[in-house]
Amino acid sequence: MMPAGSATWLWDKLNVFATVFLGIFVEAVPYLLLGTFASGLVEVFIDRDGMSRWVSHRPAAAAISGAFMGMIFPVCECGVVPLTRRLFKKGLPLSAGISFLLAAPVLNPIVILSTASAFGWGQMLLWRFVVSLIIAVVVGLVFSVQGEPDEVLLPVLSGGDHDHVHAGAGDSIGGKIRKALLITVDEFFDMGRYLIIGSLLAAGLQTFIAQSTLLSIGSGPVLSVLVMLLLAVLLSICSTVDSFVALGFTGAFSFGSVLSFLVFGPMVDIKSTIMYLQVFKRRAVAYIILIPFMISLIAGLVFNYFVK
Repeated sequence: MMPAGSATWLWDKLNVFATVFLGIFVEAVPYLLLGTFASGLVEVFIDRDGMSRWVSHRPAAAAISGAFMGMIFPVCECGVVPLTRRLFKKGLPLSAGISFLLAAPVLNPIVILSTASAFGWGQMLLWRFVVSLIIAVVVGLVFSVQGEPDEVLLPVLSGGDHDHVHAGAGDSIGGKIRKALLITVDEFFDMGRYLIIGSLLAAGLQTFIAQSTLLSIGSGPVLSVLVMLLLAVLLSICSTVDSFVALGFTGAFSFGSVLSFLVFGPMVDIKSTIMYLQVFKRRAVAYIILIPFMISLIAGLVFNYFVK
């Protein structure tokens, strides 16, 4: 039988755990809902046929403009992969498409607002934006030497490139809105489980692991960054809500390590890697993963060692 003191300790810990978890989860849910609704509207209402005319075919200009396209298409990493493939079919240059693929989950307005809500309009928001933009442009320029998208894309199998919900050209506004809402509901419940998992882990780390243990890991300038990069991959949290989960680590982990989590996670995680492998050739996927990893690692180390 559990001693009374142990039972009291466990009950107190569970109360703290529930409070922290609900604080993270409840604060993040509106942004998840807003992000999925925006994705539904983009999917149904945005005409992508003219995108190729808006983007320069010069590698540097294409990479930069592709990165800023994320501010037009507010999609997270869950929706950006199939959207990028469709944009390639409309004539989007390869460098612009790759930059968009990596930048859109961070540079879109929903993520900017959620990051500001979690961390304020300060250094974390600024450097998340800047470092993500740098990574997206660099990787886009690397891919510009490939030439055409077909050189890095896998062939599409019959029936393998379709949306969950189609919007016909003759649909009424009400019909399109209904289809956008159906997409919203589908994505909300799909992404909600990742938010719950991430919130549970963040709450568990704060509640059941001694602060001295977390500080010994999180204060290390190198190990802290590597741990947060690993967590970014394993948690697979939607970029519309990852700021609230990252906020739970700020008391124990360094600025650079939390920044690396916020930069790398939207670009590479378990679910996005699986999607990359269904769209791109393996060598291209290796570049899409390794280059952002190295730059995120370097950025985290620079902030930990040189920025106070």
